[in-house]
Amino acid sequence: MRARDLCQAFDLPILPKHTEGIRSKLKRLLSRGILIEAEPGLFARPDA
Repeated sequence: MRARDLCQAFDLPILPKHTEGIRSKLKRLLSRGILIEAEPGLFARPDA
């Protein structure tokens, strides 16, 4: 899932401040091992 997709799922406007905020949260989950980055900007659960 991409940050832009999550913004749409949460009914947030597709603005840089929202997508960058979501992306930073996804990167934090990545550093904690909760998510993986299948390709740049594409996040997924490790078991998915």
